Amino acid sequence: MRLPRLVIGAPASGHGKTTVASGLMAALRARGHEVAPGKVGPDYIDPGYHSLATGRPGRNLDPVLCGEERIVPLLLHGAQGADLAVIEGVMGLFDGQFGTDGFGSTAHVARLTSSPVVLVVDISHTSQTVAAWVHGLATFDPRLRVAGVILNKAGSPRHASEAVRSLEATGVEVLGVLHRDSGIVAPSRHLGLVPVAERAEAAGELDRLATQLAAEVDLDALHAIAQSAPDLAAAAWDPLTEVTRVAGEPTIAVAGGRSFTFRYPENVELLTAAGCRVVEFDPLTDARLPADTAGIVVGGGFPEVYAESLAQNVSLTADIAARVRSGVPTIAECAGLLYLARSLDGHPMADVVAARAAMDPKLVLGYRTGIAPIDSVVAVAGTRVKGHEFHRTRLSPAAGAAPAWLLDGRADGFASASLHASYLHVHWAGFPDIASRFAAAAAACREHPRQESAQ
Repeated sequence: MRLPRLVIGAPASGHGKTTVASGLMAALRARGHEVAPGKVGPDYIDPGYHSLATGRPGRNLDPVLCGEERIVPLLLHGAQGADLAVIEGVMGLFDGQFGTDGFGSTAHVARLTSSPVVLVVDISHTSQTVAAWVHGLATFDPRLRVAGVILNKAGSPRHASEAVRSLEATGVEVLGVLHRDSGIVAPSRHLGLVPVAERAEAAGELDRLATQLAAEVDLDALHAIAQSAPDLAAAAWDPLTEVTRVAGEPTIAVAGGRSFTFRYPENVELLTAAGCRVVEFDPLTDARLPADTAGIVVGGGFPEVYAESLAQNVSLTADIAARVRSGVPTIAECAGLLYLARSLDGHPMADVVAARAAMDPKLVLGYRTGIAPIDSVVAVAGTRVKGHEFHRTRLSPAAGAAPAWLLDGRADGFASASLHASYLHVHWAGFPDIASRFAAAAAACREHPRQESAQ
């Protein structure tokens, strides 16, 4: 299949990958291209900016979570109808899962997708040394093609000229130089950038960034690099072939709005393919779930930022608690786990899992292997999954609760026959049986409502 594409990489985090990648997507779209966005790794926030820039769902390409064999099919799935794909990398170019040879890194995904790489390099504290960085990155792995570099945060024309001149010996084309502009930097907080859904000004800033990049980056050369990518010998991922379809079109209520922005689009696509009707609800504003709700999914986000407002929406938390306790199949991940707890930073939540949650200075971050200790709406006992944990909160649970997962041997979350609440984020494209199992439970709930107590 023909798909022009490129990967945006960097020597390390903090060089401006997200700013440049999002701006390039928007600039190329402004030129009339239909741009398919991609993001290496498990990040939820950057794809939100990509979606704003392209008007298409932000997609993650993570070999750890989904398996190497699914990366090209997932890329092609997300790029259907597009004429160009731009994939933003993660961390440094060769930084992958610890204990491996860069598995899951930007370079790994670039190799899997046979994509040329364009580097973004922050030169604010260097000049000629940038040539050594680029030369090393371009020659470290002969299987990789570094086709160009964009210099970021130049302090002056003289500074930029010195860096550009030093790069002539590397043979790597300089595609543009961006000068310091604090007005186009997205604000950050405890887990990275502030999600685009929380920033009304983001669209205007992205337009300004696209205009700036169009003026300072050679978009024609960038497009030519993307065009040089070879054809891909694979078929697009199809959620219809991954799941077992249920009858009755059970309604799945999925949390959204500003407080719950972390969601892989493929998870929803799998539920839809399984025959479910997916309806989004906003925990900040909606008084109740849809009357015919047969399943609830509360994913990740920032409930700690909105804890007071979430607590004030008593009618919704009471409705959710009643439904969960009555046996409506429910999946909660990370922020969802906090929302179902008794309290978060002292604010009352839905009170359906026996735990209290609070912010913690320690960042918990990394890939995890999860093993299901009991049968649940997510998996049968003994099932293994790969997931991702990313939070700055802690739980004080009551003793005796059945855990949702054993994460590298550590008990995590809560599970019952109808409830699965955990810190672990799972990309269902890598484990589509989750969608099939949950859809079947929702269909059964719709057909035979039951009354039972949940943890």
